[in-house]
Amino acid sequence: MSLKKIGLVVKADKKARRRADEFEAWLHSRGLATLRQECALPQRRGFGPQRDLAPVDLDCVFVMGGDGTFLSAARWIGEQTIPILGVKFGEVGFLAGTAEENLFAVAELILTKGFVTRPRMRLLVEVVREGRELACETVLNDVVINRGTLARLADIETSINDLYLTTYRADGLIVATPTGSTAYSLAAGGPVIHPQVPGIIMTPICPFTLTNRPLIVPHSACIKIRLEKKASDIMLTFDGQAGFEIRDSDTIIIRQSPHDLNLICIPGQDYFDVLKTKLSWSGGRI
Repeated sequence: MSLKKIGLVVKADKKARRRADEFEAWLHSRGLATLRQECALPQRRGFGPQRDLAPVDLDCVFVMGGDGTFLSAARWIGEQTIPILGVKFGEVGFLAGTAEENLFAVAELILTKGFVTRPRMRLLVEVVREGRELACETVLNDVVINRGTLARLADIETSINDLYLTTYRADGLIVATPTGSTAYSLAAGGPVIHPQVPGIIMTPICPFTLTNRPLIVPHSACIKIRLEKKASDIMLTFDGQAGFEIRDSDTIIIRQSPHDLNLICIPGQDYFDVLKTKLSWSGGRI
């Protein structure tokens, strides 16, 4: 496939912007058009209007930043099949396909020899309030229900495929994809799952009952969540990028999205190398 138009999503950082300027000029010198997008800041309070999405004519997207920038780019792509490549700046990121110092060599390889992609499962999250759809979001990592600073423990009633599972009494609940298993869920004690393993992870945050442990359900499961009565100061966030306060009258419905995210694969890059490096396991640093 001959590439014609490349998307760039750039972290709000001096080094990333400077490198993006160089890369954009390099792409233009090879006759490619570019579309540059500054990484949007997370919107943790309130839920704004429908955001602008990436145009359909992009052949691929390069993300210049960390995992947060990558998640912002995934939201920008939305449900489209545009391939994406993360270029890390600084510490190793789980979502990055290459490092900043290898950017031009990797880009040359992509332009001359093409690329292959691997799908990453995403979740479709709907919020229904009094019979009306309040929000519908696609997430790559996780959706998080979290209590505010002054809130009491949240009572989170949870069902799987319309069958009651349990009521978590905890600081919150994380519902994550295998990709998101190495993010907030891992910090809360959840398991690490290889991205090709189909499943959805449910990890309670600081549960009051110690027998409420992380749970992996099939990727085909439909998870429904409600807060028990009189809940207040409880936030719902999507990939840590956007969120709003939810009420006890809201129903949160989580299922596998029909639209995967397509990650560009770099030859020689192995998931387990990234995993052992990020988690400081034995072995060499990539």
